[in-house]
Amino acid sequence: MEKVVHSESNSQPLFWHTAGSGDDIVLLHGWGMNGAVWQQTVDVLSQHYRVHVVDLPGFGHSHQSCFTNMEQLASQVLADAPQQAVWLGWSLGGLLATHIALNHPERVQKLITVASSPKFAAEKRWRGIKSEVLSNFTEQLVEDFQLTVERFMALQAMGSPSARQDVKQLKKAVLSRPAPNPDSLLAGLKLLADIDYRAELERLTTPTLRLYGRLDGLVPVKVASDVDTLLPASESHTFSASSHAPFMTEFDEFCHKVRQFVA
Repeated sequence: MEKVVHSESNSQPLFWHTAGSGDDIVLLHGWGMNGAVWQQTVDVLSQHYRVHVVDLPGFGHSHQSCFTNMEQLASQVLADAPQQAVWLGWSLGGLLATHIALNHPERVQKLITVASSPKFAAEKRWRGIKSEVLSNFTEQLVEDFQLTVERFMALQAMGSPSARQDVKQLKKAVLSRPAPNPDSLLAGLKLLADIDYRAELERLTTPTLRLYGRLDGLVPVKVASDVDTLLPASESHTFSASSHAPFMTEFDEFCHKVRQFVA
């Protein structure tokens, strides 16, 4: 079932796809991607739950919408999301899901973040994406945003034993829907560069599962143990053969971990 719905804070419609029945789960994609990256995951999880996938503003079938900050992004998504659900976010989607759990906790039953971090940009003693990499992406975007998104896909799969296959799968998913709009790509990069939720994690009361890839170059595995300290009540698991997209590289185990936590 697909629905195009109008969100209150933006006159442009956001695109949602819903499948299955049961408890509600919302899946949020990462930067430069769209909801099609979840197709395989939806096929399995919708056998047990009602799965909702949104194309974030500016991406995929929601490419005509846009956002400038995190709260604006969250309110557009919340406008037509289930009243209460398990929220699962990948990468930038994990940052968004964390924001919703922190600021709209009544909407979030459980939180699952995948290859995500409370602070994506590297800093002294904090592993992450080097600031020059983020600023290069910003500069390149203005010149050739298709090439920039392709480079980002390659970076996400790097190190994984199935890197070539992962990139192919990501590319196929992204190209199956309209190209993202440059404004949202830039706004998303700004969130990755600027947001730091480390200090706020201590007030997170939602049951949380954090999933990581051991070979991830964007969210280094050291982040997992650093966040263990910041959020001791949460659970975490690292996929040994995965880079930034464990839901592709170790698909069966990924679905198993999600089901185990939701149950």
